[in-house]
Order: sequence, then structure tokens, then C-alpha cells
Amino acid sequence: MISNNLAHINQRIAASAEKAQRDISEIKLVAVSKRFPVETIIEANNAGQIRFGENYIQEVILKKPEVPKNAQIHFIGNLQSNKAKVAAELCDMIETVDREKLGNALNKHCLAMDKILDVLVQVNIGNDPHKSGVNTDQAASLIQKLNKLSNIKVCGLMTITPLTNTPEESRVYFRNLRILSDELMAQGLFKNVNKPELSMGMSGDFHVAIEEGATIIRVGTAIFGKRTT
Repeated sequence: MISNNLAHINQRIAASAEKAQRDISEIKLVAVSKRFPVETIIEANNAGQIRFGENYIQEVILKKPEVPKNAQIHFIGNLQSNKAKVAAELCDMIETVDREKLGNALNKHCLAMDKILDVLVQVNIGNDPHKSGVNTDQAASLIQKLNKLSNIKVCGLMTITPLTNTPEESRVYFRNLRILSDELMAQGLFKNVNKPELSMGMSGDFHVAIEEGATIIRVGTAIFGKRTT
């Protein structure tokens, strides 16, 4: 089932990229495997999936020893600073950096490991009180501070949009994140990055996100099915 679902999602990604006249190689699929057993990650990996998204550090700790060596773990949940050491050690990208304290904690542990960690700055693009992320007008300041950290590489932006009734209603949020990214890039804030990553769009609206410039989409239900817990 998972392999068939992945094939279907990849076909939809290709169709969305073609519609938007984009190169499909720009778009990365993160399979959101939170609350699914590691066996599903292995099955998806056997079908060619490389990137997986996890929301809880405890799950990462439990799954990591059994995750295939070529699999990459993107952390996409709220990350407490006291969990930064484990996150820095076990994850390939942290998509949810939204404050200087967390960046400092990650950098401290990456220094000790001699590791450069890719991160995204999470932006609350819809000013949703129920969502995490830095406010739009504070994104530049946060990135400037993170850029001073030697072992953190800010690769782009991430957002979780407010709940909408239709995928089309999410378009304005995706577009605004892209506009913000362009502005920050013009200011020279994405150092050593040719094109900033834009992580936006999930199972129900990733096609719209791709049309608006997403380079990372996070899809869980459409690949693994509904979670039972």
C-alpha cells in the first residue's frame, strides 16, 4: 500500500510541477512518519523514499537505531531547548527553529560533535495563535542572529498554515512565505544558499504549495494512511 501511495504522490508532484513550469528536482518529499512504527519507514524507504518527518524527539530516539542508513530525519515538531542535544545528534534537518535560544542550544551541541546542522526558520505566516513560529516582521532579525552561529546553516523557511476549508484558501499563505523568502534573500540573509528552501504544504494542499514555490512538502496521511493513535 505504501509503495502505491508513494507512487501516486510522486505522480501528483510531477503534475503540479509541470503545471507550475517548475523543475521537479527542486521539490523534496518529506514523508511524515510520526506515530507510525519504524516498519512503515523501512517499507517506504524500500520504495525509494529518503526523507522522513518526525514531531516527537522520543519517537526519534526509539526509531533511529532501526531506520535505514540512507534515510534522513527532518524534525518538524515543536522542539524544546532541553531536547536540542538529541535533536542535533539524530536529525538531519530541524525545520522548526523559531527562537534564538533554540538556535544557541543546537549550535552548542553541534560544536561538540563537529557537525553542521541544516535548519529552517519557522514562520507563523498566518499569525495564527494556535501555531508556532516567529512573526513575519521578526524573521530577518532571527536569521541574522542564527547566522552568527558557526555550526548552524539556515537553509530557508518553513510554515504551518492556519486551518482552511479548501486547499485554495491556503494559497495566500504559501505565496506570502515565498515573498518573504525572496525579500530575505535579497537582503543577503541566506548565506551560502543558492536558493532558499520553502517547506510548506501537506497532504491536502501540497499541489497548491508547489504552484507557489514550495521546495519541501510534508505528506503523511496520503502515504501512510490515518493514524490510529
